[in-house]
Amino acid sequence: MPELDPGYIVVALIVILGSIALHEFAHAKSADSYGDPTPRSQGRVTLNPLAHLDPLGTVMIIVTVIAGFGIGWGKPVMVDPRKMENPRWDHLFSVLWGPLTNVIIAVGVAFIFRVYVATGLPISELFQLFVGTAVFINLALAMFNMIPIGPLDGHWILGILMPPELGYKFMRWSQTQGSLILLGIIFLGPYFGFQPIQYLFRRIVDPAGSFLLGL
Repeated sequence: MPELDPGYIVVALIVILGSIALHEFAHAKSADSYGDPTPRSQGRVTLNPLAHLDPLGTVMIIVTVIAGFGIGWGKPVMVDPRKMENPRWDHLFSVLWGPLTNVIIAVGVAFIFRVYVATGLPISELFQLFVGTAVFINLALAMFNMIPIGPLDGHWILGILMPPELGYKFMRWSQTQGSLILLGIIFLGPYFGFQPIQYLFRRIVDPAGSFLLGL
């Protein structure tokens, strides 16, 4: 990842806010395509990033990026699986489309970068900064959202794949307790030498990003 400097802060903010907006749009668009009118009725089936950014989550992103790390969130997309054609599996895929969109962004940006390198086209420092930031941040967003604890996408995925009664109980528990546990891991973990998210980044995001970019 690039060193933290004013240029990186600006690029990181643009990438994070844009990627989160596309992530939430993917949830809304897929749910809408599966027959659930809820996202459309709430104005979420749009590429306008303002429709997908949560005010407090956006402030958190800005503050934490300036502080040297990025934590924040977008506005959750409300869906009603009962209105989907196949409630269980359509709900699952509407959740998966969020992280999958971040992976697609990372792969697409890396592909463009490789084309530039292969053809010998001039590559500016700003372009390199944008590419590296977009690839690693989108892979990080995808991986982070797959952690199976509320409010992240992973808890929905795990709950849907469980037997219905057990899955319902897990999702209810995760939605009420998950945020506190997640924040505890993020902010208190380092004091106890327990940093599983950073470990996952080093083991998954860094190698995957380097592979995509051919580094």
